[in-house]
Amino acid sequence: MKLIVGLGNPGEKYEKSRHNLGFLVLDRFLKDFSQVQKTIWEDNKKFKCDMTKIDWQPKKGILRKVILIKPKTYMNNSGLAVSLISQYFGILVSDIWVLHDDVDLPLGSLKIRFGGGSAGHRGVMSIIKSLNTDKFWRFRFGIGHPKKMGNGKWQMANRNVDEFVLGQFSRNEIGKARELIKRGSKSIAGALENGLEKATNRFNTK
Repeated sequence: MKLIVGLGNPGEKYEKSRHNLGFLVLDRFLKDFSQVQKTIWEDNKKFKCDMTKIDWQPKKGILRKVILIKPKTYMNNSGLAVSLISQYFGILVSDIWVLHDDVDLPLGSLKIRFGGGSAGHRGVMSIIKSLNTDKFWRFRFGIGHPKKMGNGKWQMANRNVDEFVLGQFSRNEIGKARELIKRGSKSIAGALENGLEKATNRFNTK
């Protein structure tokens, strides 16, 4: 059984924000690759998330049960829902895939990787803390980073990062964001169909 987790914040206020890219990609995947009757999210209060289950039948191989969730605990406590579900269903940590925005990657880029630190992403940080390990898969979706000029050099404007990630994509960014969401959906399908190693080789931005 696989657990695929889209990270974001619940509520209309955050719906189209950069920080909700994990939600947006997971919504697109469910729409693209599921039967119509299974595209409805269940508000699961027990597991503190929106949740749905799908059966994935690869062209070669056995049927896979897949749980998709969007935690409703807000980004900083995303690990609570992940921990509750993985323990209840006995899901191996290595079978958990986390989809999230990444300010360290250029807008439109995609990196699939296994393990590693949170790089300051509070949702990932919460999951690492709740699971007591970093040995899960991440689908990192680049949103770019706000920068400013200081002392003749480009410097990270850390005080603006929270504002930036909670803001919506600009007109100039929306095209790349849409393509990234579409590609993200295909990368999940590719990983389910052919395995994560092949998906990494195919979809990772060079």
